[in-house]
Amino acid sequence: MKSSTAATLPRRKTGLIATSAFIALLATGCAISPNTDRESGLPTTIAGAPVLGTASGFPSLAPLMRRVTPAVVNISVKSEVPMEDHPFLRDPEFRAFLDRFGLPAPEEGEIEQRQSVGSGIIVDAARGYVMTNDHLLRNATEIRVTLKDRRSFRARRLGSDGASDIAILEIPPVDVRPLKLGDSDRLEVGDFVIAIGNPFGLGQTVTSGIVSAVGRSGIAGNRLGELIQTDASINPGNSGGPLINLAGEVVGINTALIGPNGGNVGIGFAVPSNRARVALDHVMRGR
Repeated sequence: MKSSTAATLPRRKTGLIATSAFIALLATGCAISPNTDRESGLPTTIAGAPVLGTASGFPSLAPLMRRVTPAVVNISVKSEVPMEDHPFLRDPEFRAFLDRFGLPAPEEGEIEQRQSVGSGIIVDAARGYVMTNDHLLRNATEIRVTLKDRRSFRARRLGSDGASDIAILEIPPVDVRPLKLGDSDRLEVGDFVIAIGNPFGLGQTVTSGIVSAVGRSGIAGNRLGELIQTDASINPGNSGGPLINLAGEVVGINTALIGPNGGNVGIGFAVPSNRARVALDHVMRGR
């Protein structure tokens, strides 16, 4: 079997591949730093964010991810909610079936224990402030924040802003560089973005895409106002995690998706960072 051309290209002849990827990155309109790779002659940073991976020599976002992902956390929430009135509970035959096998029938109004997972970002490491989604914390009885290095802390809810679905948690101070909130008003359709979170409780995961639309309304009954739409994969568990640009700035907080059975089909939504900043200020003023 003949080997593919790409697999056999010597490093000195990867210029076209590297150049194509670099041109794609330039589409964001980011400023180029004067630092260049000696072999390829291409800039090694864009807007202060590393682009070329040192291991392979190909354009890579790995250096940027090494810088920003320590400030992205996993959030585990235990909650108590009233058991929903299921039609089966009103069916005499269903109750007779339970009685036949000696199984207790749940009663309407009983409390159900639930555990859910989501994501968040450290916005103030010195004070231990973590930003996440408000809906993730509904009816919470225990909230636990786990860092990328697996340190885990019980968190306290400081406050929330339901209109933007933003909540602020407090954990002990940590030695992590917090993420900076960028200017979401500067986003345009086609800008490259990266979503980071804890989809389906798998652990920290990074996905990439573009801004599909800005100012998208009518989502969640229009309760959340205008949102950023992206095709970067957002799944259950990504809630509260950041949508970042190629400069490593948070331009949105992932909050919703549209897809069959709750899965991703390339239509996800994030609260713009400028609204998240206002919510953060509002919560902090109320303390």
